[in-house]
Amino acid sequence: MVLATNLGFPRIGAKRELKFATENFWKGTISEAELVQIGADIRCTHWMMQKEAGIAHIPVNDFAFYDQMLDMTALLGAVPPRYKWSGDAVDMATYFAMARGNATTPAMEMTKWFDTNYHYIVPELTAATQFRISTRKIFDEVAEAKALGVMPRPVLIGPVTYLSLGKSKDGTSPLDLLSKILPVYRQILIKLAEQGVEWVQMDEPILALDISAAQEAAFRTAYATLVGFGIKICLTTYFEKLSANEDLALGLPTEALHIDLRRGAGQLDSVLAKMPADKILSLGLVDGRNIWRNNLRASLGLAHHAVDKLGADRVWIAPSCSLLHCPIDLAHEVRMDPQLRSWMAYAAQKLKEIVAITKATQNGESAIAEALTESDAVVKDRATSPRIHDPAVKSRMAKLSPHLFHRSLPFSERRPLQRTALGLPLFPTTTIGSFPQTKNIREARAALKKGTLDLTGYDAAMKEEIKTVVAFQDEIGLDVPVHGEPERNDMVEYFGEQLKGYTFSQNGWVQSYGTRCVKPPIIFGDVSRPAPMTVAWSSYAQSLTPRPMKGMLTGPITMLFWSFVRDDQPKSETCKQIALALRDEVVDLEAAGIRIIQIDEPAIREGLPLHRDDWDSYLKWAVESFRLSASGVRNETQIHTHMCYSEFNDIMGAIAALDADSISIETSRSQMELLEAFTEFHYPNEIGPGVYDIHSPRIPSVDEMVVLLEKAVTVLDPAQIWVNPDCGLKTRGWDEVKPALVNMVKAAQIMRDRFR
Repeated sequence: MVLATNLGFPRIGAKRELKFATENFWKGTISEAELVQIGADIRCTHWMMQKEAGIAHIPVNDFAFYDQMLDMTALLGAVPPRYKWSGDAVDMATYFAMARGNATTPAMEMTKWFDTNYHYIVPELTAATQFRISTRKIFDEVAEAKALGVMPRPVLIGPVTYLSLGKSKDGTSPLDLLSKILPVYRQILIKLAEQGVEWVQMDEPILALDISAAQEAAFRTAYATLVGFGIKICLTTYFEKLSANEDLALGLPTEALHIDLRRGAGQLDSVLAKMPADKILSLGLVDGRNIWRNNLRASLGLAHHAVDKLGADRVWIAPSCSLLHCPIDLAHEVRMDPQLRSWMAYAAQKLKEIVAITKATQNGESAIAEALTESDAVVKDRATSPRIHDPAVKSRMAKLSPHLFHRSLPFSERRPLQRTALGLPLFPTTTIGSFPQTKNIREARAALKKGTLDLTGYDAAMKEEIKTVVAFQDEIGLDVPVHGEPERNDMVEYFGEQLKGYTFSQNGWVQSYGTRCVKPPIIFGDVSRPAPMTVAWSSYAQSLTPRPMKGMLTGPITMLFWSFVRDDQPKSETCKQIALALRDEVVDLEAAGIRIIQIDEPAIREGLPLHRDDWDSYLKWAVESFRLSASGVRNETQIHTHMCYSEFNDIMGAIAALDADSISIETSRSQMELLEAFTEFHYPNEIGPGVYDIHSPRIPSVDEMVVLLEKAVTVLDPAQIWVNPDCGLKTRGWDEVKPALVNMVKAAQIMRDRFR
């Protein structure tokens, strides 16, 4: 019969227990044994939630203390040599050193997981890399699950995706390591089979991309090698249609194939027509990346269609991808607007949707009559609610004209005007925006929420923090200070709370990387700005210093992709609505005397469609949205943007088309390698290559930063270069930030003296 299955579950815990436990372990306030036990408790809770909901195949090894790709690196024993690993089982110290670095060794690189806001730790590979089973984690978790009466389906990152997402450190192709890595995968499968595991989930999301002939050959070799070990494989794809990879995926000798029918809508008929007679098809019908309730009637139509074609014993119902990207349980949202809440489903509710679709497919619609009635009512309510459609916003959108998307002068003519207006030295120093969120800040924010501190008292507390931040920057000689953003909870949520058309949650936490959790705003309707959002804070900060204060905004593309987005209109339309709201803020900041305004767009690369045929359309509206937000200011006003942890080579034309006066990027972990894309393109505007990795507790020395800047000046004009960290300082402590920024200013001065 049709089975209800799952691909993965959020690992952070309903109250972010994993985050706090891991951070306490790093601080030394709990032991490794206590951390391990908390992890086991979280896994148990989540497995039982899935079992009680009626999920037949429950994922195991989707849990990680930091990142699932890092877990795969540990399992395979692919530890880079610099960590001085003993070669025994990968211990916690080595694991977290790879993730975060330590006092003597930098961390591994981190980048976005396909087109999501989740970051993974990038495998480092060379021709000399050796593989062998080096942790017992997956096997121990299978044993834990079976002891609880859970039918485990272990999750592995497939070998072709693992190697394809790895980074060569010696110029060789990671795929050349396939013959070395496959024997270890075989050993893993054999051990799992010996534990009584029937199915393993092999995640190969690389099949959602346009793959090379070498990758296609690797798939054929890999899966011809991985069958016949007494265990069945569900080849799992997600985030897009299979498209040109459809025949390949269907032709591999795996017992089941999962397809994403949310992001990859429209592929079902083609897949059904080609399904081998002995293969099971897993239907990704419930959206694993958004929080809107499922249209059960529409999903049932697809499920019935598949069953009619294949038979009930060859169809599974599943989420589109792992539920990692969703908050855990809507039951914790006790303060949310009831109507808006009725439109939503978090991970726990999505399990029920999966089971409901399965039951109706097995037993007919009468088996879920109440759930169907509720679903139909939600679909109608969202389609007709006046809260979603704002005539004023639609009127403004209809009147957009070409001149709103361009500055009045090109950068080459703006640049001398800005230099005269700002009077900055060579190698000007700045930061990306945020400063440490101290205990005092968190306590004040908590007191405001509890009602024990009124808004006047809260504003006074934030102004004291701003005074401290601005005074420190003046003291060390930072050229372009920021106000430090103490009043902001999150770079997207803060703005979402102030924009019409957004709502926000109390407990809608999702993992961004490691212990970094974010609470994305929810875009449910047309977006506009009722009132200025940052002007008062930036103006106050500017009053404290003669230096040019930088205003800080989150850009429209990032506001879109780092939110849960409405799914009833094109994303391009929503993005331009946000851009218009931000344009109003940019113009008001300039009118208040702010001469440098940073509009952060770290999400521009992750928004790129996974298939190249769709790139031009996306990049056109993304660039237009940024320019719409930024082009309302005078030529003397400098517009900055910031992007982090992305590969830029293939979108440099679009980045240049943004026409920002300066862009800051992450380059410290990559030792300036990410700068190559800008130099090969001959990027004409100013660049701030990050010289300080803020995701690591290490305090870089002056010499380290000078070395990075020396690399930068070999490929850039010194007059182009800004000096800054690679990201905001929110997650670091003052004891790390102060010496690091002092060293950064000293490094800039050394370079300034050389080129004076």
